[in-house]
Amino acid sequence: MMIKMRPIAVPMQEKERRGLRDMEDQKIIALYFQRAETAISETKNKYSRLLLSISYGILKIMADAEECENDTYLKTWNAIPPKQPESLPAFLSKIVRNLSLDRYDSLHAEKRGGGEVPVVLEELSEVLPDKGSIPGEENELSELMDSFLHTLKPESRNIFMRRYWFMDSVSEIAEESGFGLSKVKMSLSRTREQLKLFLEQEGYRL
Repeated sequence: MMIKMRPIAVPMQEKERRGLRDMEDQKIIALYFQRAETAISETKNKYSRLLLSISYGILKIMADAEECENDTYLKTWNAIPPKQPESLPAFLSKIVRNLSLDRYDSLHAEKRGGGEVPVVLEELSEVLPDKGSIPGEENELSELMDSFLHTLKPESRNIFMRRYWFMDSVSEIAEESGFGLSKVKMSLSRTREQLKLFLEQEGYRL
């Protein structure tokens, strides 16, 4: 169930920057295939800030976020090869996010963490199918989510990603974006409804 999407128009300078970034990433990936330990240091130099931001947004505990970041490098080392990611930052982000959510689950029993995760997951549960209802289709659902995000306007996409990927609170999103709380809440509500309709049209029962 692949969806053909029109490419998002990007200014030439931005395209050039992305091209240079992708070239650098391919060199890093090549180091993994060569089993060169510099692959990890190069990954850390380039993506440490991104990975810490994702993990800390979920855990709100820097020591745990740093541990998840370090675990990400090990998992990446074990995964590449055989995997050869098309997007290194997306590949790394998915790993650190899953590690951080697992860590949150283990800490939650001790009543630690930022408190946003259960709220965010509850919001998403209204529009996403249960994992058990889509056996073998997680990759397909991930691809559909990517396609859906490309249909959104940049403003709506940024708000949605800050909330449901980085686990930011509504107030944090409002402060960072300069929008009022009501506008952020309305944007999230509308985007969830759009996502629900999008997935239903693709045959998912919610």
